[in-house]
Amino acid sequence: MVMLCWRRSGKRNCSHRGGDPNGRFKGLMWYKDLGVHANGEFSMAVIQANNLMEDQSQLESGPLSSVKLGPQGTFVGVYDGHGGPETSRFINNTIFSNLKKFASEHQEISADAIRKSFLKTEEEFLSLVKRQWQEKPQIATVGSCCLAGVICSGLLYTANVGDSRAVLGRVDKSTKSVAAIQLSTEHNASIESVRDELRSLHPQDSQIVVLKHNVWRVKGIIQVSRSIGDVYLKKSEFNQAPLLARFRLPEPFSEPILSAEPSISVHKLSSKDQFVIFASDGLWDHLSNQEAVDIVHSHPRNGIARELIKAALHIAAKKREMRYSDLKKIDRGVRRHFHDDITVVVVFIDPYSMNRSSSSSILSIRGGTPSSPKM
Repeated sequence: MVMLCWRRSGKRNCSHRGGDPNGRFKGLMWYKDLGVHANGEFSMAVIQANNLMEDQSQLESGPLSSVKLGPQGTFVGVYDGHGGPETSRFINNTIFSNLKKFASEHQEISADAIRKSFLKTEEEFLSLVKRQWQEKPQIATVGSCCLAGVICSGLLYTANVGDSRAVLGRVDKSTKSVAAIQLSTEHNASIESVRDELRSLHPQDSQIVVLKHNVWRVKGIIQVSRSIGDVYLKKSEFNQAPLLARFRLPEPFSEPILSAEPSISVHKLSSKDQFVIFASDGLWDHLSNQEAVDIVHSHPRNGIARELIKAALHIAAKKREMRYSDLKKIDRGVRRHFHDDITVVVVFIDPYSMNRSSSSSILSIRGGTPSSPKM
């Protein structure tokens, strides 16, 4: 339930923004066109391409810890799963509560508290894999990228493992143009610096990155070098039977091949910083950073997340020499041949809210799954 809540004369009153507190469904799309968070407004949208939805997302606003007078602000999470939906769903149910726990211990939001919330979520998912390993060994091959943003006390923290992306839109008031500033660091073997990092971490392994069908992959298997989950590439004990042979490496390994260590940036917000786009790589496959911020800057806020997805799908259709109207008719599963699941959260920032010590907005929303799998 998404609510804007405030206290008046000792009573709490709540109202819904836009008449769609839980978001809405339209075919394979779920969307929340406009809502209010502690530091401004937001828009969310999700389009499904896979047979099972592997993207998950959330926006939490209000208390960021379990302490009564603790930090207040806004948390955004985008979780792009691969190999199945289990890890992204697990993160969606776990990471924010872990962040609140560590923020309570630190009595503040900090890069260290965010880092610990990532590693604790990884640790808890590993425990789940251990419990299910014998009955469901494929759980060891499921993983997820994890992108998180926290706005608190005038600072914007961005943490990431994998290749989702957060891009800031900064407006130049004199020219009325908008600059795109990428806040997140990506961990994908297609990036030369990531390949260099992997080679330096594994100097004895000549096959740590392999070019396969013109795509760079870690061990010839996976593109991302950091993730939550993918336990079969982190613990050698899970890279053996009963795991399917196609996931097993020819040689055992003593050090984790993939990492759950997030890259974290801290940005001091200014009045020029207008909005942040948090999105899974399904969006960035088709739109550049600048194209995306230009769309947000030139369109109304209401429904802007849907507008970004629509722009990406138009390009996806054009790449395959088909019309957007024809692409929309393609069902999930088959749709994956044209584009990935796409999650977009656009968070607008009210400069007057940046240094407030408390907030009146209490909100929790999860990006919905547009449809259930056919039985």
